[in-house]
Amino acid sequence: MNEQIQEVLALTNRWVKRLSREKFSMLFTLIQPMLFWLIFFGNLFQRAADIQVVQAPNYMSFLAAGVVVMTVLNNGLAGGVDLLFDKENGFLERLMATPIRRSSVILSRFLFVMAITAMQILVILGVAFLFGVSAETGILGIALILVIGMLFGVGLTAISMAMAFSVKSHGDFFSVLGFLSLPMIFLSSALVPLAAMPGWMKTLAFFNPMTWVIDAIRPLILTGWSEALPQVAIALGVLAAFDALCLYGGARAFRRSVG
Repeated sequence: MNEQIQEVLALTNRWVKRLSREKFSMLFTLIQPMLFWLIFFGNLFQRAADIQVVQAPNYMSFLAAGVVVMTVLNNGLAGGVDLLFDKENGFLERLMATPIRRSSVILSRFLFVMAITAMQILVILGVAFLFGVSAETGILGIALILVIGMLFGVGLTAISMAMAFSVKSHGDFFSVLGFLSLPMIFLSSALVPLAAMPGWMKTLAFFNPMTWVIDAIRPLILTGWSEALPQVAIALGVLAAFDALCLYGGARAFRRSVG
């Protein structure tokens, strides 16, 4: 167990060093969701949104939960891209030939993606606070937001790594990534409440796990524990099934790719 912990930490450190060498990438990774979605999109629709429809003090308050979950979505679905590049340049094959546990490679990637995602969530909540949006459930609520976000991110990262091990080129990977991410955002309650959606979109959004995650995080920010706890319980059940399915698929793709 100690040896595997050392392997995971060493491989995670590799991902960190790679990101630290790409300073612009690191900067935009942290600020992009906050800048484009929360600040630009939130302020753009601040006056256009009907407060009675979104059932929030303002659109920025309503959007905060959606931006948090969209950040988890984008990070998770992009989580396997570095593994894909390692596979393409032959490094992954050489790494698999060394006497390390293959699971350490996967665990290190999960750890790295979750750490980056947690930092982004905290940045987004901090910027939202500057615009007058604070979590009604306090520090414990923020901690629960991080937990829910990480659980959602685990399944998404598993999907991403399954794609990385299955596709033949990074062009195919990014094509699938774009195909998955935008429909998941628009067929969820990230930008508008379910009640404001057309019937067919509302039906599809009901089967989108992202919707349940957003509906659990939003009351943690807007209303308080009494409304949040039932939604959190439902979201945890949905995420348990979602993560189990994604991890199973990711494990099969990994075994099929590396033998």
